[in-house]
Amino acid sequence: MGRYDRLRHILQLDPEEDFLEIYRLSSTYEFPWDYTRSLELALYRTYAVPSIGRLLAHTAELTDRTQKRYDDTTLLLDAVVEHGFSSDEGRTAIRRINQMHRSYDIPDDDMRYVLCTFVVMPKRWLDAYGWRPLSRLEQQAAARYWATLGRHMGIPRIPEGYDAFETYLDEYEAAHFAWDPDARRVSDSTLNLMASWYPSLLAPAVRGASKALLDESLLRAFRYDPPRPLVRKLVEGGLRARARAVRLMPERRKPHYARQNPEIKGYPGYPAGYRLEDLGTFPRRAEGGGVGGCPVPHGKA
Repeated sequence: MGRYDRLRHILQLDPEEDFLEIYRLSSTYEFPWDYTRSLELALYRTYAVPSIGRLLAHTAELTDRTQKRYDDTTLLLDAVVEHGFSSDEGRTAIRRINQMHRSYDIPDDDMRYVLCTFVVMPKRWLDAYGWRPLSRLEQQAAARYWATLGRHMGIPRIPEGYDAFETYLDEYEAAHFAWDPDARRVSDSTLNLMASWYPSLLAPAVRGASKALLDESLLRAFRYDPPRPLVRKLVEGGLRARARAVRLMPERRKPHYARQNPEIKGYPGYPAGYRLEDLGTFPRRAEGGGVGGCPVPHGKA
């Protein structure tokens, strides 16, 4: 296969009808490493909204059990990508996601914003650091994919199309990004988690490189000192050099799912196996609205 043969195949598909296949091809064949990094950054951005950052600090999932929360979130979302919305695995994953979210009083606006980060941040990451940019058709399919997941989660007034997702994200961040000490604790824990994936001697450099990828709005919200220009230049230059190298590689012949990433460290039961219904949190008492499964019927995809 030529380097752009899969893209040519993608461009023959319909982003409205074939959005799951397009998203799966983009995220597991074309850009598996980039999608992982960009979705990490997407979730990280949400901490800068104080209502989200405070809730995550309150649950302690991202401060006391950071690796487990990372693993579980990745594996649940991965199951939907791999198996589809109407599969047993996809339904089980969505049910678990809904049970967790409905145990807390989360505003619809915050849920909608989180969904927007998953649509917008991969595109922006690939524009800056990908071996090729995300095509317009892939953007449309990604928006359709995440809108479908949002519908299964019962999120109202989901934006229509990529441009609407991007507008909502930018406006929401401008209105809501702010300092919060609890959100800063969640941010610090996440940076420490990323550093823990590498030898301890490299931990300070990893934290510094991670901060170099944050834009000014995030640095202000968390009150981090701006990275030195040389550090930012080196980090961004390294990622662009990687992109040029990946562009010269042959087409990937097998999909790479997020569950195969070395960052999935697991806890007792991994890597021997896990059950989707056992992943995630199980709060003792619902704080608003109880728990439940998917609020809409499962049809095609």
